[in-house]
This record gives sequence, structure tokens and C-alpha cells, in this order.
Amino acid sequence: MPDTSQPGPVTRVLAPDGVALAVHELGTGEPLVCLPGGPMRASRYLGDLGGLSGVRRLVRPDLRGTGASAPSPDPAGYRTDRLVPDVEALRQHLGLDRMDVLGHSAGASLAIVYAARHPERVRRLVLVTPSLRAVGIAVPDEDRRAVADLRADEPWFPAASAALHALAAGTATEDDEEAVTPFFYGRYDDAARAHHAGAADEMNTRAATASVAAGAFDPRPRGPPSRASRRRCSCSPGSSTSTRRRSGWPSSPRSCPTGSSPSSRERGTTPGWTTPTRSYAWSPTSWPARPADPSARPVTG
Repeated sequence: MPDTSQPGPVTRVLAPDGVALAVHELGTGEPLVCLPGGPMRASRYLGDLGGLSGVRRLVRPDLRGTGASAPSPDPAGYRTDRLVPDVEALRQHLGLDRMDVLGHSAGASLAIVYAARHPERVRRLVLVTPSLRAVGIAVPDEDRRAVADLRADEPWFPAASAALHALAAGTATEDDEEAVTPFFYGRYDDAARAHHAGAADEMNTRAATASVAAGAFDPRPRGPPSRASRRRCSCSPGSSTSTRRRSGWPSSPRSCPTGSSPSSRERGTTPGWTTPTRSYAWSPTSWPARPADPSARPVTG
């Protein structure tokens, strides 16, 4: 059997606006396009998806401004709906009339918007820990709290629970921001800790802010923003930082590259719960994560 544990050479795909996108492939079989989350995290963390590369050819694009892909010349190009043409360019490059698409976390939102705009191009759609944000559904705080309380037996729960309350109240410190991390994982083990530790170097946090800007989940094609809105933008193309505070975290997102902040519907209804790197308004299936089945094979990412 061929070795499918290591990625092959990087392929370059040109987006419609000329941005060079890096695409990593590994495995054999029918292609499966895998859209990474983060938001705006390089695709490397997906690995071989728990051995799936043994039966499928995994096609993992680095979204623009992440990993080995070039940055967007227009800061608004990081918005989720503006990433759809990049996915379509990848489909055309692969020569597929219809393709199977897997989206993880924030990548699931991109997959949803792509499927809504190009339903005839999607054969199968797999959404892994998706957010309800892309379909405009807010999750009540009591539901989120109930899911979090399922983890009450975990050793890290007391500190994480207190931090969760601080986030909801808008009084969180940087220590609180870190303390809630276990809630993002169904099993907070060494693999999960390694995954979390890698995020700082693999995420473009300013692009993440732009990815959830107003209109980001509208499947209708939109033109570029006006010059005035670009002048109001505080995000530079291709910039990244591992310091959440410099991105305005955990306060509400600052002015985004479209010239406006996300609406209450887009960012959820709880002040201070949407951040450039994490969205606390997402569904209980996304955050907090339900406890993992102890018998299940650990899968990170």
C-alpha cells in the first residue's frame, strides 16, 4: 500500500483576482476538498483526517493569507463570501463537474456559503463541528451553558466555567480567554493541547476578523467594497498576529474591511462573545464541545 501519511507537492491555483493559493494533497482515491477552520488557519492541522487519506485523496487548500498561500490584495477579500470564488477556482483546477466538500468549524461556514451559491457543483457535503452562524441561527445562552455543564467532572472545569461566566459578562481577562480553551474540544488531551498550541503560528487573526464581517454569510455574489470603506478598515492584507489583544479580543470586533462591524444577528446576541479568533455565539455542537465518546478514536483539528 502507498504511504498516505505525508502530503505530496504543493500545487498553486490562481484565484479569479490573481491570488496564488497553495493546495496540499495526500492520499489516494476520489478527491475530497477539505476546507480548514480557525477561522483562517492553515490547513496543516487537518493532517490525514484520522487516516481518511487511506481511502480518499484529501485536497487541502490553504485559504488566502494562511499557510503557503499569498495574502489578499484587498482586506475585504478575506470575508467568507469572498472566499467562495477561491473554492470554485479549485474545483475548476481539479477538473470536477461536482465535488465532495468537507468543511471543519469555520470552514463549514465557507462550505455552506459555497454550496448555497453553487449547489450544482456539490455532490456531497460534510460539515464537521459546524456553526449555526452561517444560517443565521442564534443559540440561547442557557443551551450553551447546559452543554458546558456536561463537562463538570473534568479536572479543568472549575476554572473554565468561571472564565465562561466572565466572558458572558464581558469582564474576561487574558487568563479567562485561555481558561475556556478545553470547551473547544470533545476530549482535552495531549493531542488537543498540541492542536491549540499550534494555532498561534497557523492562524491569520486579522484575516479571521475580516472573515466574519457584515455580509460574510450572504451567498449572493457581491462586488468589492468602496474606497471609503477600505479607508476605514484597520486590517492590512496578509497581516497576522498571535496576540489576541492586538486584534481587539475579547471585545466586539472592530471596524472590518467592509467598513462596518458585524450585525447582531451575525455575531450573536451576547456582547463580547464574538472575537477575531473565536465565536462564542456559535452552536453547542461547535462550542462548547460535548464530551467525547471514550471509545472513539481521537481526531484533532
